[in-house]
Amino acid sequence: MMTSRFAKYAVAVGAIGLAGMMQSSVQAAGTTATAAATVATAIGISKTVDMSFGTIAATASAGSVILGTDGSRSCTDVDCLSGSPGAAASFDVTGEGANTYSITLPTVAVPLIGPGSPATDMDATAFTSNPASPGTLTAGAQTLLVGATLAVANAATQTPGAYISAGFTVTVNYN
Repeated sequence: MMTSRFAKYAVAVGAIGLAGMMQSSVQAAGTTATAAATVATAIGISKTVDMSFGTIAATASAGSVILGTDGSRSCTDVDCLSGSPGAAASFDVTGEGANTYSITLPTVAVPLIGPGSPATDMDATAFTSNPASPGTLTAGAQTLLVGATLAVANAATQTPGAYISAGFTVTVNYN
């Protein structure tokens, strides 16, 4: 009989444990949610106008030409000839709505290669943009203008002729 009392006790404890587990599963609740995403139009940039420092004449001293984002030129120890004005580089930026974007300009000198190369190459540096970073799209578009500073050697070493760069990169990214 001792064995049967122990068995009854074990069955009773097991039943109480099972009832406790059933009660906890009855109290649980759950629901579902959805996940969503919207894919924006990719940001893009295309060049519409190349940068031009215009026609200049070297003087007895080395100098520089600062090309503004509005195409204006400021010349120091260089003659800026009026018959050939400058032009800022112009880019069309396109994307989604009224989003903002960062602008990355060259941070290293961009050489303009000329007829007496490499001794007489000129370097474009200190690139600037309008708008300055960040830009803001209006109805998915904005014009980006880029200027820079051109270093010009003195007349004794700056070979006359046409100078051109291999190109420079302007990058835009959504913020």
